[in-house]
Amino acid sequence: MPHFYVTTPIYYVNDAPHVGHAYATVNADAVARWHRQIGDEVLFLTGTDEHGQKVARAAEEHKMSPQAWADRLAPRFAETWAALDVANDDFIRTTEPRHHRAVQRFLQRIFDNGYIEPGSYAGWYCVGCEAYKDESELLPGRVCPDHRRPVEWLEQENYFFRLSAFQDRLLEWYRDHPHSVQPETKRNEALSFIKGGLQDISITRTSIDWGVPVPWDPNHVFYVWYDALVNYLTAIGYADGDDGVGEWWPSVHHLIGKEIIRFHCVWWPAMCMAAGIDPPAHVQVHGFLLVGGERLSKTRVAGGGERAVKLTEIAPTALVDDFGVDPIRYHLLREVPLGADGEFSYEGIVSRYNADLANNLGNLMSRVATVVGSKCGGTGPAPRLESRLAGVAAEVVASATAAWERFAPHDALETTWRLIRETNAELEAAEPWRAEPGPEVDGVLGDALQALQIVALLAAPAMPTTCAEVWRRIGLTGRPEDQRLPGAARWGTYPGGGAVEKAPPLFPRRSQ
Repeated sequence: MPHFYVTTPIYYVNDAPHVGHAYATVNADAVARWHRQIGDEVLFLTGTDEHGQKVARAAEEHKMSPQAWADRLAPRFAETWAALDVANDDFIRTTEPRHHRAVQRFLQRIFDNGYIEPGSYAGWYCVGCEAYKDESELLPGRVCPDHRRPVEWLEQENYFFRLSAFQDRLLEWYRDHPHSVQPETKRNEALSFIKGGLQDISITRTSIDWGVPVPWDPNHVFYVWYDALVNYLTAIGYADGDDGVGEWWPSVHHLIGKEIIRFHCVWWPAMCMAAGIDPPAHVQVHGFLLVGGERLSKTRVAGGGERAVKLTEIAPTALVDDFGVDPIRYHLLREVPLGADGEFSYEGIVSRYNADLANNLGNLMSRVATVVGSKCGGTGPAPRLESRLAGVAAEVVASATAAWERFAPHDALETTWRLIRETNAELEAAEPWRAEPGPEVDGVLGDALQALQIVALLAAPAMPTTCAEVWRRIGLTGRPEDQRLPGAARWGTYPGGGAVEKAPPLFPRRSQ
C-alpha cells in the first residue's frame, strides 16, 4: 500500500491559535483525507513547538513556568483542530520525552559524523523569529521586518553546524530532484540563498535552559529550530530506531509557510544529509493570508468592538461559531491557492458562502430533492449512461484527482464545482418540475443524483460533514470518505431506488 506522510509546521505556544495556523492545518488535513480516499496509508502530523526564548518570555510575562505555560496553550491548538474537524493522526509536543530522545539521537549522530564543532557567536538576534539577523536584513533602527520589533545583540558560546560543507551537495540534490520544493518560485528562492554562500550556523544556547539538553555538553540546550525540525522524525519513531524512517520518510510532504523556507529548504535538508538520511522528499510552500482595508475583519470575526484587527487576532473557533465548520474549511481551501498570498476578509467569506455553497451546491441539493419528491414519489431514479453529464463528470474527476495530487485544493474544488454548475444548467434546460412524471424526468433527475454522489466524493476532503449529509439525503449508506476513488466516482454507480430526503437548506443564504 502506498504511504503518504504529511506534516504542518508545529506552532509556537507563545499565543493562541489564529486563522493563519488554521489555513495551513486545514489544507494539510484535506490533502491527507484525499489520500485516505484513494487508498493510501496516511500519517498526518501536526503539533506545538514549546521550547526557545520566545516561549520562555511569554511564560515569564504571565508569571508561569515555561512548562506550565506550554501545558496551558498546547491543548488550545488540539481543541481548535478538533473544532475544525481536522483528523490528524498524531499531535506532537516538543516537550515530550520521545521528542527529546529523537533530538538527542539525531544531533548526536551529526556530531559523531564531524559536522558540529564548538565556537562563539555574536550578532543581532530576533526573539520573534528565533534567529540571528544580518544587518542587511533589518529595517532602520535595527528592526526585524517580520515582527516590527528591535533586535537584540547576543553573544554566547555555541556549537556550530557546518552548513558550509553542504553547499554543493544541496545544489546537486535540487538539480536531481527538481520538484522537491513547490511552487518553483520558492525552490528558486532556496537555490538563490544556497548559491549566495552558506555559513556555519549556531545550533545551541547557553543563555537559556528551556530546551533539549545537548547530550555531549549539558551546559548547552539546542537552539529551538534544531529541536523543532526533528519533530518530523520523532513522529515516525526515530528515537527508537530507523525502521519508521525507512517506511515513511520517502513519502514525506512538509506543508510550510514561505517565511520559513530557509529553515526547511536549506538548513533541514543539510541536517538530514549530515545525519545520514535523505532530505525531505517534498516541501510545499504556501503564502500569507492578508488583511487589508478598513472594513475587513471586524466585530463578527474579532469577537467585539469595531476596530480593525490583525489576522493573528482572528480566532478560528469564532469563525466556526459564526459560519459553521465546513463553510470555513471550504473558504480556507478554495479562496487562496497554496503558494500565493491572498486576501482574507469577513466579506469574502460571506461572498464565497453565498455563491458556491448556498446558490450552487445547496440549491442543487434542494431542487433535486424537491422534484424527486413531487415527480418520483421520493425515490431516486438511476442515471442515464449516455448522459451529457457523464462526459463532464469524467473530466471533473480526472482534473480534481490531478489537483489533489499536486497539493492544489483550490483547483480541485473549482473543478468539482464545474460539475455542480453544469448539473444546475441541465436542470434549468430540462425543467423537470414542469414536466409530467415519466422516463425523461427520471433520467434528468437520475443524472443529477449521480452528479451529487460524485460531488460528495470529490468534496469530502474539504467538507466531510456536509458531504456525508448529501450522501445520506440522496439515499446512500455509509460515508463518502469511506469509498475508494476513483472507482466510486464512475458514472453509473448511483444505484437508484433509494429514498431521497427533502430537508432544510444545507446553506441558508447569509447577509453581509
